[in-house]
Amino acid sequence: MSDVRRIDSGARLSEASVLGSRIYCSGMIPEDTSLDITGQVKQALGEIDSLLAKGGSDKTKVLSAVIWLADISDFAAMNAVWDAWVVPGETPARATVQASLNDPKMKVEIMVVAAL
Repeated sequence: MSDVRRIDSGARLSEASVLGSRIYCSGMIPEDTSLDITGQVKQALGEIDSLLAKGGSDKTKVLSAVIWLADISDFAAMNAVWDAWVVPGETPARATVQASLNDPKMKVEIMVVAAL
């Protein structure tokens, strides 16, 4: 069994964990919660890009994604940003659900698992 490598570890969680040929990312959230859904999704996806790069991967290798929306009526706007971000032919398995997020101003959280 390979050793686990942790990325940006803290007392409560690591931003990502790498084991074998996979990187497991924590839920990525926007830094600026004053933005609309488009801005918040762009920020979260930018955080994912950065984290995947730190682990030695990129968005073409995302295997699965879970997206939590505070308001499911933002689904179409989120998808517009998502569709511009993913690489055609390299789209992951994905689920999107409505959920109460820990900050009432936060509109989205996205978690991915990717291959290295």
